[in-house]
Amino acid sequence: MAIPKPRPREADHLCPEPLRVPDYKGPIETNDKVAPSSPDRVSRSSFSSIREHDNVQPQTFSHSKVSSFQHPDDFSSDEAVIDDSDHDADPVEIAPRSSGRPGHKMIQTRFQPPVTNPGSRLLGYWTPADSFQGWKGIQVKGKLASKSFGDLQVLHHVFSSPSRPAKRGQNRPGEAPIERLPTEILTSIISLLALDVPPNGVTRRNVDLMSLLLTSKTMHIATLSTLYTRITIPHSRIFHKFLTHVAAHPNLGTIVRRLDFCHFNPAQLFSTAAERSKARNLTSETLLQCLDLTPNLQEFLAQEYIDDDLSAAVLRKLFLGLSQIKALDFCGCTSTKFRDAFVEAVDQNWPKALSVRRLSLHKCLTLPSSVFEILLPRMPRLTHLDVAGTRITDEALASIPVTARLTHLNLAKCTLLTARGIIDFLAKHPAARELEFLSLATDARSHQVLDADKVTELLPLLPHTLKSLSLKGSKMDAAHINLLRPLTKHLEELALGRSLRLQDVNRLFVPDEDADGDVAMQLDWVPHTLRFLDLSDFWGPELDLAYLCGSNCVLLRSLSEPLEVIEIAEDVSRRVRKSATALGHMGWDISECGSRTWMVRKRGGAPGAPRDDGSRRWKMGAESWGMRKIPVARAEVGGMYGSFMFGRKL
Repeated sequence: MAIPKPRPREADHLCPEPLRVPDYKGPIETNDKVAPSSPDRVSRSSFSSIREHDNVQPQTFSHSKVSSFQHPDDFSSDEAVIDDSDHDADPVEIAPRSSGRPGHKMIQTRFQPPVTNPGSRLLGYWTPADSFQGWKGIQVKGKLASKSFGDLQVLHHVFSSPSRPAKRGQNRPGEAPIERLPTEILTSIISLLALDVPPNGVTRRNVDLMSLLLTSKTMHIATLSTLYTRITIPHSRIFHKFLTHVAAHPNLGTIVRRLDFCHFNPAQLFSTAAERSKARNLTSETLLQCLDLTPNLQEFLAQEYIDDDLSAAVLRKLFLGLSQIKALDFCGCTSTKFRDAFVEAVDQNWPKALSVRRLSLHKCLTLPSSVFEILLPRMPRLTHLDVAGTRITDEALASIPVTARLTHLNLAKCTLLTARGIIDFLAKHPAARELEFLSLATDARSHQVLDADKVTELLPLLPHTLKSLSLKGSKMDAAHINLLRPLTKHLEELALGRSLRLQDVNRLFVPDEDADGDVAMQLDWVPHTLRFLDLSDFWGPELDLAYLCGSNCVLLRSLSEPLEVIEIAEDVSRRVRKSATALGHMGWDISECGSRTWMVRKRGGAPGAPRDDGSRRWKMGAESWGMRKIPVARAEVGGMYGSFMFGRKL
């Protein structure tokens, strides 16, 4: 009986052995182990990562806390066997000579004739044997380890087919048709096999790519480019392995284009800051060494868990020492060390032009205004700017060079900005003429930037290129509906402010009924393009559920299509859940993520018709609607970035 060979295991390095990078698949269940909390700030036991879920329903996410692999034994120096089986799946049954009962995954058995007499039905045997319980029942080092059975199960194979003799005209090594493709095309094909790291455990990743490394020299070179172009660091042990390997093979460092720490979780290996400091896997010194070994780096994605390691030397290297750097993200970095390092690094003697095009300082609350006044004038090619929650001033905003072409601008909760400064910038600055994403959101309970008069002045100034607009927290009235109607013909996301009624919002989707019988508006009516509507500023009784579900309101009816997501406030969501059954009959569901709640239209359509997955060029890889944070790199949403984008109120 020929037993199928398991798929190649990942080793700790790529060349000559492949680099072992963990994969995260699906949410962590409630029985997973959670790292104990630590009194120090760096451990942050509240770590929660969010990633978009591959589902036919929009606004669905998978959540996870810290990794379930917390014990040092799971990260021993020798090869550890990782259980990546699906424990929640239906049990696999082995049924000889039978296709199995409906609803169960059955493995087809196969008759193997005797070698000496292939036509005999008496001396042969059936494989697998009746007593075979499946590969998941085999224990290796005390763990259920095999993944090959799951792969074979999908393909309905049990054992490998007998080898066939080579045919005439067989391709010689290195001359297969796929190997003769140009390297650029071959690399693009192989990159489709690459998987981003989901943030909920330590499991094997990119096994198919590891197998390609052993195929041929041509495939090896093309696969190396895919493996090393985007490096994701989920914890410090992986960073240490990557740094050690690149230091031993410097040529591999020249392939790296992105260093991504958005999935980084310091509690995966160590429970306290003292343990992490003692290990010294990721420090400001090792991070600087890593940047020296990756001279062609274009994107660096950081977050609050590594803010203490972003020293002044590291920041200078990022801004000044990498000639091809295009995107920098320091989302949520607020520590005192980070603030002091940024103030020390940013200097008036910096060159007049930096190469950075996409910059995110989202929720960098502690940076002083002087940092923005020095930094922004030195970015002549800026296209993405996220300074939500920062101390940016009108002077710093106006200092953006006229050569910049902003497509994404996030000024949410910038309390030092004034309405006059924002309006003047949008009206007069050449950099604001091609905006696709604009957020001027505030928390109406604590701060207001735009009153009704300023909203009236602002709306006619907005460009026709705009796809997403947030006026959350501003004061609005019914007169603004006529100004918003032209915008709804090209907007796909709209967040409304307070003081409106649902009757006013309803007018965005249907023409007015003129009492005098004038039907000119109805004849000239152009359908809207809105897919996301934020009504989270409608608090408590301000959102009239009776009117929303009534016949006079079209928001939940087919007339409002293509609208598919409506965000509601937290207190309203509690009322809506009580009517979840009635909402379901109208074709809508309730979805939530973190502190946000949405009403989501159930997707239908004709069978076989192409489905709109929500992805847009201006969303930079995200598929869900209503993102709070601007992405600066085109990638799947996950980790802490997913939390900042979709899990938080503002």
